Amino acid sequence: MTVIDVHAHCTVDGVAEVVKGTPFERQAGGRALGPDRIDLIDSEGIDIQALTINGYWWWEVQDRALAGRIVRAQNEGLARWVSDHKDRFVALSSVSLQFPDLAAEQLDYGVKQLGLRGATIGGHVNGESLSDPKFDPFWAKANELGVIVFMHPGGADNIVKDTAWKARGDIGNIIGNPLETTYFLSRLIFDGTFDKFPKLKVCGAHGGGYLPSYFQRTEVACDVRGNAMCANKKHPREYLRSNIMADTMVLTDEGLRHLVAEMGVSQVVYGTDNPLNWPVPVEMIVDHSTLTNDQKVQILSGNLMRLLKITTPATA
Repeated sequence: MTVIDVHAHCTVDGVAEVVKGTPFERQAGGRALGPDRIDLIDSEGIDIQALTINGYWWWEVQDRALAGRIVRAQNEGLARWVSDHKDRFVALSSVSLQFPDLAAEQLDYGVKQLGLRGATIGGHVNGESLSDPKFDPFWAKANELGVIVFMHPGGADNIVKDTAWKARGDIGNIIGNPLETTYFLSRLIFDGTFDKFPKLKVCGAHGGGYLPSYFQRTEVACDVRGNAMCANKKHPREYLRSNIMADTMVLTDEGLRHLVAEMGVSQVVYGTDNPLNWPVPVEMIVDHSTLTNDQKVQILSGNLMRLLKITTPATA
């Protein structure tokens, strides 16, 4: 069967030149795309990979023109790579969410002119929640285009002060990342973002954070907490099973069984965190102890073929 990976980090050439001589010039490098990426996905049994540039350092840029040039360089670089490797890669648009109207324009251009399949975003914009109405222009555009929005956290620095993460085990990543995703998705539910933009499909990295693991508390919050001030019009589980997606970065057979049980198989998609070395092999899905063959196909390719508008499988 075709295997599609939704969670893949990269950088592209061209951005360094844009930020040269600015305070951001050290931010542009990282996981550059090259032949080694194709070798890597071949070795892991991945047919198509959805590329994203994460880190979102460019959201700190307060010069609107510079922010626009950075994102344009990223998106055009991704589009060139995808054009040269049409059978193996698609990509999601970067956006300048510190300028929500510009972000909407960038997503529209990326999808309609560059052939990008959606957007990638972080969990907050310089400490501000993306459920704030100021970001509605971006959400409205994603809703209009019917494209996936992939959210990748950055360590929950907007939730807990940095000193809290200075401990063994790299807990800023291990706890902070899923915590930020949980907070982000919960705000979209309780602040009514999904009600305003009902066609949104937002995929939370790392199994949707902790949200699906302790969801009953979220489900009853508006019913039992008189001071909850909920703006959502439906029960939270309705959004979990329609608007919210999660990747398979839960790492165990039981973790994946639980994710499917809570969210429904239509909301779960394969993701590896490639090129990092997390243990999420294709075999984790193929050899799963409780999933049916049809469910395995949905997770490995079916759901993403629909969301990313991939009409034909990879030829490789």
